[in-house]
Amino acid sequence: MLILIKPASELCPLQRRPPLRERESYITGAQSVSLALTPIQRPEMYIIGAQPLCSQLSGLSQGQRKLCQLYQDHMIYIGDGAKTGIKECQYQFRQRRWNCSTVDNTSVFGRVMQIGSRETAFTYAVSAAGVVNAISRACREGELSTCGCSRAARPRDLPRDWLWGGCGDNVHYGYRFAREFVDAREREKNYPRGSPEHARTLMNLQNNEAGRQAVYNLANVACKCHGVSGSCSLKTCWLQLADFRRVGEFLKEKYDSAAAMRIGRKGKLELVDKRFNTPTPEDLVYIDPSPDYCLRNETTGSLGTQGRLCNKTSEGMDGCELMCCGRGYDQFKTYKHERCHCKFHWCCYVKCKRCTTLVDQFVCK
Repeated sequence: MLILIKPASELCPLQRRPPLRERESYITGAQSVSLALTPIQRPEMYIIGAQPLCSQLSGLSQGQRKLCQLYQDHMIYIGDGAKTGIKECQYQFRQRRWNCSTVDNTSVFGRVMQIGSRETAFTYAVSAAGVVNAISRACREGELSTCGCSRAARPRDLPRDWLWGGCGDNVHYGYRFAREFVDAREREKNYPRGSPEHARTLMNLQNNEAGRQAVYNLANVACKCHGVSGSCSLKTCWLQLADFRRVGEFLKEKYDSAAAMRIGRKGKLELVDKRFNTPTPEDLVYIDPSPDYCLRNETTGSLGTQGRLCNKTSEGMDGCELMCCGRGYDQFKTYKHERCHCKFHWCCYVKCKRCTTLVDQFVCK
């Protein structure tokens, strides 16, 4: 679903800042990920009016640089959000043939991203989700000049004697700003309607939106009890982001059920198999089949599974049979160090011993 973006002046009506022109401030989910690996952590680069930050970020269009210059304080949180997305991607796929490996500081995920596969769909979604998450939290913490605590309306089902207040995560602002920023370059592209490039643009926009929707919809009400000795005679509640691990798990489920699409005669994506339900804005879509990721392939960007650890007893994707693609595996022994024999001492600390055990490990040939 394509959503038109309101000017940035409407993101926070109490702040008088120059409005952002539509179609001038766009960037891809993949490029927001590249910000995560760009060394922009120098505090002096965030002084108002400083130009080095925006000039040193590669891949920005003219409109994106204007957005960067107007909202320099947002850039570091966009990078932080992309880092969060990368880490979550690597966690969710740690036991898969494709384990969300980054390649270098320029292309991040390498040639894999050139294929409109399920894996690319997940990467766009989780990186967009990371940006929403980081911006929403930065608003609550008072780190951004154009937003503050959440102004979400009181939920209708909240008990009447509970207070609606506190300083909640501003997921509404985070969603809107991330939508404008992350979708930027996709909306600036002007490929012929119905072309393969146009199909890929529509795919990216769909998956960006799915990532943002995940953070927005999983945000929930958190409450704190007040009263004598914690009697909870009164509660104060606010809007709070879900733990990002939950977002990652939700998007992983969407990855498993992602819909295969193709470009139709009307220049819109349509299902390859009409027996399935039409994807909603929360669903992931893809247009190309995935490589098998078994062997290293410079053309597709597959790193292969040679040298990957596998589980000999598992019948799942982390099992040696599937992970190693039938090539077999090598066994070796290694020492495992862990805390053990932990005891609680009054008051108030835990003391543990360090145990070393010899364990078997298996590596794909």
